[in-house]
Amino acid sequence: MTKTASVAVNELVIEAGRTERQYWRDLWRYRELFYFLAWRDLLVRYKQTVVGVLWAFVKPILTILILTVAFSKIGKISSEGAPPPLMVCCGTLPWLFFSSAISECGSSLVNSSNLISKIYFPRLIIPASSVITSFVDFLISAAILAVMLVGYRFMPSANLVFLPLFVIMTFALSLGAGLWIAALMVKYRDVRFVLPFVVQFGLLISSVGAPSTAIPEKWRLFYSLNPMVGIIDGFRWAILGGNFALNWVSFILSLVVTGLLVVTGVWYFRRTERTFADVI
Repeated sequence: MTKTASVAVNELVIEAGRTERQYWRDLWRYRELFYFLAWRDLLVRYKQTVVGVLWAFVKPILTILILTVAFSKIGKISSEGAPPPLMVCCGTLPWLFFSSAISECGSSLVNSSNLISKIYFPRLIIPASSVITSFVDFLISAAILAVMLVGYRFMPSANLVFLPLFVIMTFALSLGAGLWIAALMVKYRDVRFVLPFVVQFGLLISSVGAPSTAIPEKWRLFYSLNPMVGIIDGFRWAILGGNFALNWVSFILSLVVTGLLVVTGVWYFRRTERTFADVI
């Protein structure tokens, strides 16, 4: 007579919090990992590099020079009474922050595949830490604007107190768009080939090198659906003042589109987050 022994096997399944409240609690519990990943990205970017931090200055300076020549010198587009390089600089800095952030976010999950497949933590930490890295670049390159203001002896307007609002909007827009791109790139790796083209095209349609008033009136509302238009207009209004009046329509549209991207980005990211470890 053969006796069959049954062995109970206990399995430990690690998964994200079953409720949103638990998930956000997990985000707070893993805040040290957030600091570590952001610091790691900064070290990878600047440690043992030939150019290092200098690149945070060289890239915006070259962009400002090229756009100033293209739009102000060749295109003869008005800078609304402000020095053309200053006008271009106020558009370049937020755009470089946004474009760098979505590019870093897009590849962040794929680059962290080993970490994702081994342990549980809220995956939202990874793209969010990438935005922090781009924000540090933005703060470093903001010194260029300060030097240019001194060099042109241009006193910022009293609207400067509202500048943090537009910085926060840029941060939120970068995170919202970055979450979409990061989640899509895990499933569709072709996104990494499309993204550089989108970034280059976005530079031309975001009023970086010219004020949005250069756009014909009949197209301006449609043009303002690009949330970076309202943000860049806000940067110019806050820093340069003068003839750069805040366009409330583009500002409100930027707020709405940014809010939608953040909400839907978090929703789609959370919806697909459980499959990252399987398909990455």
